[in-house]
Amino acid sequence: MESNEENGEDNGRRLARKAELEMRWVQGFTNRNVGFVNNKTICYPCGNYILFVDIETKKKTVLKCKNGHVGAFAVNGNSQVVAFSDQKLNPIIYIYTFPGLVKQSEIKGEAQLDYSLLAFSYMGPYLATYSSIPEFALSIWDWQESILLCSKSQPGVKVTSMSFNPMNWHQLCLSNENSLTVWNIERNDQEHHLKSKPVRLPAEDGSPMCKQDVFFSHPDIQDLYYGPVLPISAIAGLAGDEAETFRPKDDIQPSVHPTVHCWTATSDLYMGCEEGHFLAINAETLKASLLYYKPAQDATEPRRTKFRSFPLLCDDSLKKEEDKRRAQKPVLLAMAYHKDGLYAAGSDGIVRFYQIKGTHYQMDDSFDVSEPITSLDFSPDYNTLLVETDKGSVYVYQPSQNEEVIKVLDACNDHFLSADFLTPGNKYCVSVAISGEVHVWLLEDGTFISKLCLNTQATAMVCCPSSYSVAVGTKVGHIYFIDVTKAEMPRVVHRVFLSDLPVHHLQYDQSGQYLITGAAEGHIFILDARPSKLFQVLGYLVLSSEVLGLSAIYDVESELVEVMALLCPPDIKRARLEIFCLPTAITIDNDECIDERGMLKNRVIQKHQYELDYPLSSAVRQKDDTVYGYCNHAPFICKYHLAKKKTWKDVSVTLSEKKIPSNQFAPGFLHLSPNSQLLTSVAKDGVLFIHDAVTLETVAQEHCHSYQGQGIGSLSFSLDGQFILVNGVDDGTLVCLKWNRTGGDEMKEATDYWRRILAVLNNSIYNENNVLKSMAEWNIATESLLESSLEKESQEVLQKKPSVEVTDEDSYHNLNILSTDEMTWLNQKVQKAIKEEIKKFADKRKELKKGIKKLRKTVRKEIEMENLAKCYLRDIIKKECWDSMSIKGHAIKCFHAAYKVTNYPMKERSKEELEALERVLQLKKIESADLKIRKEIVEFQSQAIPPKEEGEKVEEEAVTDESTSNSLIGSLSAQFGGDTSILYHQMDLHTREEKINQIILLQDIIYKVKTAFNKEFDTVARQKEQEIARVKERNLRIQEIVEQLELQEEVWEPALTDDEIPERALTVEDSEIKVEKYLTPQQRAKAEMMAKIEMERRLAALNSARQRALYDMMGGVLEIKKEDILKIEIPPPPFVSKPDTLWNEEEKKVFKEYEKKVKELNEEREKYRKTLETELKKLQTSIQETTQTFDDTVSKLFERKVKSEMVIYQEELKINNLLYSLLLDEELSTREAGLNHFLDKKRKEKLSTAEAVQVARAQVDAYRETYDNLAAEDKILERGFKKEFSDVPAHHIEHLFKLYKRRPRAQKIKMHLDTANPYGDRPGSARAYKEALAHLMKAIDEMDGPENMPEGLELPVWERFCLARRTKVESEQLVKRKALALAEMQAFLQTRMDDDEKIRMDTEKILNELNTLREEKMRFQLDLTVQFLLKQGQVELESAAELIPDYTDAILLHKSVIEELNCTIRAQGEKKIASMVESKDFSKGIFQLEWEHKKMKMLMEDLNQRARDIQNLHVSRDRQLFLRILNYDSRITHQVSVMEQTFGVMDKLHKKKVKNCQKVFKDLEKRISLKEQANYKLSQELQEMLVSVSERRHIFEAADTRLVSEKAAKEHYQNIVQRRQLVDLAKEQAQEISVLQAEVERLRMRTFPALFEMEY
Repeated sequence: MESNEENGEDNGRRLARKAELEMRWVQGFTNRNVGFVNNKTICYPCGNYILFVDIETKKKTVLKCKNGHVGAFAVNGNSQVVAFSDQKLNPIIYIYTFPGLVKQSEIKGEAQLDYSLLAFSYMGPYLATYSSIPEFALSIWDWQESILLCSKSQPGVKVTSMSFNPMNWHQLCLSNENSLTVWNIERNDQEHHLKSKPVRLPAEDGSPMCKQDVFFSHPDIQDLYYGPVLPISAIAGLAGDEAETFRPKDDIQPSVHPTVHCWTATSDLYMGCEEGHFLAINAETLKASLLYYKPAQDATEPRRTKFRSFPLLCDDSLKKEEDKRRAQKPVLLAMAYHKDGLYAAGSDGIVRFYQIKGTHYQMDDSFDVSEPITSLDFSPDYNTLLVETDKGSVYVYQPSQNEEVIKVLDACNDHFLSADFLTPGNKYCVSVAISGEVHVWLLEDGTFISKLCLNTQATAMVCCPSSYSVAVGTKVGHIYFIDVTKAEMPRVVHRVFLSDLPVHHLQYDQSGQYLITGAAEGHIFILDARPSKLFQVLGYLVLSSEVLGLSAIYDVESELVEVMALLCPPDIKRARLEIFCLPTAITIDNDECIDERGMLKNRVIQKHQYELDYPLSSAVRQKDDTVYGYCNHAPFICKYHLAKKKTWKDVSVTLSEKKIPSNQFAPGFLHLSPNSQLLTSVAKDGVLFIHDAVTLETVAQEHCHSYQGQGIGSLSFSLDGQFILVNGVDDGTLVCLKWNRTGGDEMKEATDYWRRILAVLNNSIYNENNVLKSMAEWNIATESLLESSLEKESQEVLQKKPSVEVTDEDSYHNLNILSTDEMTWLNQKVQKAIKEEIKKFADKRKELKKGIKKLRKTVRKEIEMENLAKCYLRDIIKKECWDSMSIKGHAIKCFHAAYKVTNYPMKERSKEELEALERVLQLKKIESADLKIRKEIVEFQSQAIPPKEEGEKVEEEAVTDESTSNSLIGSLSAQFGGDTSILYHQMDLHTREEKINQIILLQDIIYKVKTAFNKEFDTVARQKEQEIARVKERNLRIQEIVEQLELQEEVWEPALTDDEIPERALTVEDSEIKVEKYLTPQQRAKAEMMAKIEMERRLAALNSARQRALYDMMGGVLEIKKEDILKIEIPPPPFVSKPDTLWNEEEKKVFKEYEKKVKELNEEREKYRKTLETELKKLQTSIQETTQTFDDTVSKLFERKVKSEMVIYQEELKINNLLYSLLLDEELSTREAGLNHFLDKKRKEKLSTAEAVQVARAQVDAYRETYDNLAAEDKILERGFKKEFSDVPAHHIEHLFKLYKRRPRAQKIKMHLDTANPYGDRPGSARAYKEALAHLMKAIDEMDGPENMPEGLELPVWERFCLARRTKVESEQLVKRKALALAEMQAFLQTRMDDDEKIRMDTEKILNELNTLREEKMRFQLDLTVQFLLKQGQVELESAAELIPDYTDAILLHKSVIEELNCTIRAQGEKKIASMVESKDFSKGIFQLEWEHKKMKMLMEDLNQRARDIQNLHVSRDRQLFLRILNYDSRITHQVSVMEQTFGVMDKLHKKKVKNCQKVFKDLEKRISLKEQANYKLSQELQEMLVSVSERRHIFEAADTRLVSEKAAKEHYQNIVQRRQLVDLAKEQAQEISVLQAEVERLRMRTFPALFEMEY
C-alpha cells in the first residue's frame, strides 16, 4: 500500500513537471462593443478573451487578456488595432495589432479601479479613455508612443458613450443618460488642454428650453412698490456656490435623455433620445434642433430585406404583439453615418435609412431583425453594415448591393449555465444557457452544429453515458430529455414533471443507469436513465436540508450505485454527508422499494450519515471512501476518509485528514476526473486549479474566467481525459481546454480507462440509441401554448387541477384529478394518501374556530386602540384650541335681526413676550428722555417746533387736529383702546432694531384693542342673559293669559345658542344620541325595575280619595281666584228641561234670577277677558321693545367689531410691511454676500487665466524667436551657397544653384470618388506630415543620383552639393513645421486671451451688479413705506380709467408748506395780472402804428412794380414786322412754300446716302467672310504652335532655362505694367477732355442774349 502511494506521488510529481493546459477554442457571446477590425473581420470581448470572427469563413481567432476579465474595449478598423483594459487595481490598457495579435503598446494611467470607455480617433494615433469611480477622468493618449497628452476629471459624472469627430480629432462627444457634452482639445506646441462645452438639450416634449440666468438680476423687471426684484437664490438664502445654479424644483424642466449620437461629415451631430425624438446638433453653436418626419410625395410601400427568427409558436397573439411593436414610436439606440444618409435602429428592431434635409427627414425601412438593436457599425471601406442586438446576435448587411441580411453570430438569450461532453466524449459537446437554449458544438475546433430552444428557464444539464441523450432540468420542476443521435437536429423526446420545486442538480452514475436529481427543499428523485424504460421515475427521498451537491459511484462487480449528498444544515453550521445505495431491485420490483407516497424505503437504500468538522460548499467521493471537500468559510480543500458506521444514530464528527490552502476566493466547488486521478477546484476568482488526487499538489492551473464574471459556473472532463469544458457564470464564455503533455504514460492511462468504460457501455449505447431514435418528438409548442395562452384558457386549465371539498353534514368529498400525462409523478403517488389527509380537516376546522375567537379579540383590541387614539387627538385639540385660551371664543346673536358678533379668542401672553415688551417700553422711555435733554441743550425753543414723534407728548397751546394725527399715525387704534404715543414715527424707522421694536409695540396695541372689545362684548353678553331672564319671567304670565284665553298662540321663548355657549360642544347630552344605548343585562334589569316602581307610584297618586273629593266639590282647588272666573259655570234650574208652559210662578222667578246671574257673569267674564288681552299686549310690547333695544346694542357692538377689525388690520398691515422690509433687507444682504463670493471666485479665475495668458505669450514669444532664428539660418544657407562652392567653375555654379533651388513636386492626394466613406481619407496631422516628409526625402534621394550630376562635375563636389541641398530641404521643412506650430500656438494664445477677456467682462458685470445692489439697498433703507389714513374723495386721480394712481414721483410734504406756497403763488399772481393789464394797454398803440406802417409800405411796393413792368416791356423783330408791314399774311405764306421746297431737296439727298450705305454694308460682309476663313486657318496653325510650344516647354524644363524664362517673364511683366499705366493715363486724359467740353458748353450757353432787370 505504501509503495502504491509512493508511486502515486511520483506520478503526481512527474505530471506536475510535464502537464500543461492549452486553450483549444473559445465560444461566447456578447451584447456590447462589436466592431470591425478590418473589412472582413469583426471582434468583440467575451469574458477574459477577445474573439475575432471572419464574416465570410466564420473562422475565429482568440486573444486572451492575461490579467482576467476584459474591461473597456475599442477597435479601430483603419489602423487594424484593438485596445482593451483589464479589471484590476490600477488597470492597464493594452493595444494589439491584427492579424498578428502583436502587442503594440501598454498604457498605464492614473485610474485606480476601472476604465468605463475607450475610443480611437478616426485616423491618427490618438486614444480617449474615461475612467470610472473615483476619478471619472477623460484622458487623451498617443497610443503609439504611450504618452498622456491631457486629462480632465469631472467627479460624479458617468459617461455611457464617447466618440471622436472623424473630421477633426480635436473634438470629442461624451454623452450619458441626462446630458451631452462636446470636448475640444486645444494644442499649444507639446501641451494639450481639454475644454468642455455642454449642449443645451430640449425638453422632454421636444420644445426648446429658454436659457435663463438664474444668478444675475434682470434690470428690465422692476417692482417700485415691493422693492428690488432679486434672484431666486437670494430669496432662498443661498450665498455660496449653490447660489449660482440653484433653481426651484417647480422651475426645473426635465430634458430629453440621450441614447445614441453620431458625427456627420460637416462635424455636426445627430442624436436619439428615450422620448423618441430625433435631434441635430451644431457642434460650433451647440444648438440642438428637432428633426421632423416628412414623408415623400411619391412614397410607396418600401421594399426591405427581412430577417425574421420566428419562435416555434406563431399565433394571433404574437401577430398582435408584432403590430403593436411596429405601431409604437421607436427609441433610437444605434446610428451609423453613410455617404448616402444615416442608418439608425432602436427598440423596434428595424434598421431604417434616413435622408435629412434641413429640419426634415425622410426614412425607409431597410430590414427587420425583430430584436432591439443596440449597435450599428460600418466596416472601414463602408461597404458592410454590422448590426448587433441586445441579446448579442450579430448581423451583416451590404447597403450598396442590397443583399440579404446574414447572421454572423446567433447568440443565446442568456449566459451559459453548463456544458458536458456527449458520449463517447471525443467528437461533440453540448451546452445549455439559462434561457433554455441547448447548443451542440464540434469538439475539435468549436464549430457550431445546431441549437434547440426549450422556451423555459434551465437550472441544470448533464449528458447520459449510456446513450446519446441529454437531460436538462428547469426551474418549474421539469426534466427534458433531448435526443442528440443526430447532432445536426437535436430534439426533445420526453419530459418528466417531478414536482413544483426547481431542479438544482443532475447526476448520472458511471454506468448510465440512474439519473439522480436534486431539487429544492432537500428532495432527491431517482429516475431510470435509459430511454428504453421511458425515463421512469423510480422514487424519491427527502433529506434534512438543502442539497448542495451530489456524487455517484458505480461498482461494476456488485452493480451497486452509491450516492453521496452534501448538506449544510443551518442549525449545526457544519457539513453533513448522507450516503445511500441504489440496488438493482428498484428497477426490477419498484413497488416493493417505495411506499404509498413514492418515497424510497430506508431499508432499500441503506442510508448513512456523516458529520464533518467544517461547513463545505462542495464535496466529491472516490471509490475508496475518500472524500474531498471545499471549505465554505475559508479557501481550504479538506480530505476525509469515511469509516463504516455500525448504526444510523452514530453522530460522531469526522475530522479531516489533510487540509491544504486553495488560494482561491470562497465559495467554490470540486470536480473529479473520470479516472479519479485528478481533482479540480474552481471558485469565484475564475482560476482553474488541477490537483493530483493523491498528493493534492497543483498539477496545472488556467485563468480562463474572472471574478468580475462571478467565476466558473460548471466544469466537465471528457471520458478520455484530454479535454476540459469550463463555462463562466456571468461572462457568457465557454472555454475548451486540452492537455499538452510531453510524456505518454498519463495519456495512456486515461485512454485505457476510456476504453474500458466504452467496452462496458458500448452494448448499452447501441441499444438505447436505437430506442432513442424510435421515440417520437415531444411537442415543445404545447408548453409554449400553455405558458402564453390567454386568461380564459388559463382558467379552464385551472379548473382541471385537483380540488377537495369537505362538508360536515354528509362527510362527502369530491376529488377531481388531472389526467395522468399532465399530473406530476409525485402527485400520482400522493393521490393514494389524500383520503387520509381529509380526516385532518375537521381538526383544522376546530383550530380555525379558535383562530376566529382570537381574531375577534384582536379586532376588539384594535378598535379600542383606535378609540384611544381618537380620544388622545381630541384632548390635544381641546388643549390647544380651548384650554390654552384665557378668553374663550363665543358669539352674541340678536333676538330678531341676523347679526352675530363674536369676540376675540385670546391666549395668555408668554413670559418672553412680556419681557420683550417691557424692554422695548423701557428703551422707548430712555430715547424720549434723551431727545428731551438734547432739545434743552440745543435750545430749540426759539425755533419752530419740528414735527413730533408719535411717542412724545408735548404741551402746546395750539390744538392739533385729531384726524390729522391719526392720518399720520396710519391707524385709528387710539380710539379703540390702543396707546399710539409709545410708537416710533413712521419716518424714523430705518434700522433693523427699530423695526423689530415697532412690531412688538404694534402687537401690544392689537392685544389692547382686542382686550377692550372683549370687555364691551362681555358686558353685552351679560345684558343678553339678563334680558332672557326678564323675557322668561314675562313669558310665565303670558303663558297663563294664553291658557286662560284659550288662544292658539305659541309663546316665544328666547334661549342661548351653541355659538353663544360653546361649552355645550364638550358635553354630550342624551338627546344627541340617536341610537339605542347598549345596556348590559344587569343595567337592563335595573332600568326595568325602576320604571315599574315609577308606574306604581303614579297609579297610587291617581287613586287617592282626598284628591277625588276635592275635584268633585271645588274643581280641584280650595280657593276660587279671579283668574278662575272664566271657568265658572252657573248651573241651570232643573226644570229647564220642561216646556215653558208647564212652569209655575216660582219656577219663572227662579229662571229670571238665573238669567240675571248669567248676564252678570258674562259681563264680568268679558270685562276680565279684555283686561287679560290688554295685559297680554302690554307684556308682548314690553318684550319686543326690550329685545329690540338689545338688538340695537348688538348692532352697535357689531359696528364696533367691524371698526376694531379695521384697526387691527391697519396695525397688521403695518406689521406686514415691517416684516417684508426686514425680509427684503435680509435678502439684500444675502444677495450681496453671494455676489461677493462670486466676485472672489471670478477674481481667482482671472488670476489663473491671466497667468495662463502670460505663460502662453511667453511660450509664443520664445517659439517665435526660435522660428525667426531658423528662418534666418535657412536664408543664410541659401546666401552662402556660392561661397561654399567658390572652388567650382562659374558655369557649374549657376547650374548647381538652379539644382539647389529645384524641389520635387508635392504628392497629390488621390480622391477615391467611388468610395462609400462619408468622411473621406483624412489621415491625422502627424501622419500626413510624416508621409509627406517621407515622399520628399524619397524624391530627394532620386535627385541625388549620379545620373542627375552635370557633365564635367567631379563626384566629390556632387556629393558635397547633395549634402548641402539635403540640409537646405530639411531646413525648409523644419521652418514650415515650425510655422504651423507657431500658428497653432498663436491660436491657443488668442483663445486664452478670449477666456481672460470673458472673465474680465464677467467681473465687471458682477461689480456693476454689486454697485447697483448697494444703491438699491441704500435707496430701500431711505425709501420707507408709510401708511396714511385718507378719507374717501380726497385722493385725486389723473384719469377715471386709472383706479390705482401712480405715486412713483410723489413727494410727501407737510400741509403748512403747501399753504405757505399757495399764499406766495396768489400774491405773485395778482402782481402778474396788474402788469399784464398795463402791458395790454400799451401794446394796443403799438399795434395801430404797425398797421399804418404796413399799409404805406404796401402802396410803395405796388407803385414800384408798375414802373418795372413798363420798363421791362420787350418789342421783338416779329412784332416790329407785324407793325411795319401791311400784308403780313402773304409774307408768311411765301415762307412756308420756300420751306417745303427745301424739305424735298433734303429727302432726295437722304435716299442717296442710304443707297451708298447699303453698298458699303455689302462690302463689309464680303470682308467678314474673308476674315473668318483667315481666322480658321490661323486657329489650325495655333494648335500646331501650341503643340510645339508644349514641346518647347518640356525641352525648356529639361534644359533648366529657368533664369532665361524668369528674365523674359519679368520683361513681359514690365511691358504689361507699362501698357497698363498708359491705358490708365489715357482714361484720365479722356475724362479731363470730357470735363473741359462740358465747361465749354456751359460757357457757350452763358453767351446767349438776355434782358436784365434795371433799377432806377
